[in-house]
Amino acid sequence: MLSLILLILTSYLIGSIPFALIVGKLFRNIDLRTKGSGNLGSTNAIRTLGAPLGIVIQTLDIGKGLIVVLLFSNFFYHNLPFQNYTPFEDITVLKIIAGVSAVLGHTFSVFTNFRGGKGINTALGMLISLSPVDVSISLGFFVIVLLSSGYVSLGSVVASFLFPMVMFIRENIFNVEIYGYKTLIFFSIAVSVLLIYNHRDNIKRLLTGRESRFDKLWIIRCFNISAPFKK
Repeated sequence: MLSLILLILTSYLIGSIPFALIVGKLFRNIDLRTKGSGNLGSTNAIRTLGAPLGIVIQTLDIGKGLIVVLLFSNFFYHNLPFQNYTPFEDITVLKIIAGVSAVLGHTFSVFTNFRGGKGINTALGMLISLSPVDVSISLGFFVIVLLSSGYVSLGSVVASFLFPMVMFIRENIFNVEIYGYKTLIFFSIAVSVLLIYNHRDNIKRLLTGRESRFDKLWIIRCFNISAPFKK
């Protein structure tokens, strides 16, 4: 039990590292909590600090989710730190516990009065280690929506919504054996709901035409996917 508590706590603390705040203060002397949307995520960082620093922050946030899963799954691979009473695979359960703890740390960071980002990038890092193919397909839809609308938030919501659907279709329609599927499908739905919930303010702004758009990324204009969200 002590090992499990340490795993959760360590994953949470790693996830809590506010890279957006650190990079903003270090390189621009800017507190992102007081700029733009006030969110400590890569979108606000790119908009406020510029693309190069925003991409650095995004990479670091993805790394948080990836490293906790890889670190603890390798460390406890042959000796699970708790008795698994679920019908799910031991290592998959451990990866999920570590990854979710990191996502919660990013969203509710203890270092920033429990105010962090929306968790998309940290969740992405976790999901890459759990189901890379499904993540890649979902990211493909994210890119299409982003380039067709200019809205990062819309692409994130669509990708989050489609992730469990892609997994379900691959396993049940295309008969692809996804390792840990019986665990991951329920987990993917929960993550999808959490990420969409974290974007509830963005969804409201999209529906009322107040969401900020990256015009430079709005490349595909042969059809206007963002027509319902026009200002």
